[in-house]
Amino acid sequence: MPALALIAEAAFAPYVVRIGQKPAPMVADFAAYVAEGAAYVAEASGVAAGYIATFEKDTSQFIENVAVHPNHHGEGIGRSLLYFAEQEADDNGLERLYICTNVHMIENLDFYTRLGYVETHRVSEDGFDRVYFEKRITYER
Repeated sequence: MPALALIAEAAFAPYVVRIGQKPAPMVADFAAYVAEGAAYVAEASGVAAGYIATFEKDTSQFIENVAVHPNHHGEGIGRSLLYFAEQEADDNGLERLYICTNVHMIENLDFYTRLGYVETHRVSEDGFDRVYFEKRITYER
C-alpha cells in the first residue's frame, strides 16, 4: 500500500495546480483496493513502477485508478497496465472497459484515445470535472 500511495503522489502531483485540489487518485483508499483484490502492481528493475485498480462493475471492467511513477514514464508500463485490464475483462467474460479522468489531465485524454478508448460523456462528479471513456473488446472464445 505505501508503494501505491508513493506512485500516486509522484504521478498526480503535477495536476494539483491545474485542478485546484488533489486529484482523486492521490487520496484513494489503497487499503480497500488491496483488500478487495483490485490492485495490481507493475515492477521495473525490481521496484514498483506503476499500478492499476480495476474490477468488474455494472457488467463492465472498471479501471478506477492507474498511475505510473514519473521515473518510469515512456517505458510502456501504462499501456501494459491497461492491456492487463483488458485481459481481466476477457477473463471475466466482459466486452466493455471504462475509465474516467479529470478534464484537466489533457495528456490522459489523448493517451486513452490512442489506445482505442472512446469518450462517452463528461460530468461534474464528487467535486471534479470528469471525462468518461469506454473501450469495447471482443475476443474469440
